[in-house]
Amino acid sequence: MTATTTNGPVLALRAAVLARLAGDAVLEALLDAPAIHDEAPVRAGGVHAVFGDVQCEPDVEGVAVQSLEIVVTGRPGSAASALMAADRIGGLLDGADLALAGPALANLTLVRLTATRDGATGLARVSLRLRAVTAT
Repeated sequence: MTATTTNGPVLALRAAVLARLAGDAVLEALLDAPAIHDEAPVRAGGVHAVFGDVQCEPDVEGVAVQSLEIVVTGRPGSAASALMAADRIGGLLDGADLALAGPALANLTLVRLTATRDGATGLARVSLRLRAVTAT
């Protein structure tokens, strides 16, 4: 089987988000696992970020509206650790002019930041909800 490359709007946006956040010294200092992951890193005990839910609504004219979630989990006993990392991620992405492989990004907006505490673990979780509009 051969690998297939796709330039669909969801994967293109995720790759551009990773590229935008990569190498940011402030964010790297705030995160114990320096990249955004698809799932929590094995033995994740510190501050880490994962891609959450995504919804993509393409239309017949090649425009796609996406709702992308990034979830930051904090250190035990520290909601501030998750909030600081989420604030940095939001600041780097809100209004960013990202270069996507394939579709063009029309806009990227932070629409919501929600902080909760996991009932089972007590860990703080901060969810960032981003809205992106892309066009082919």
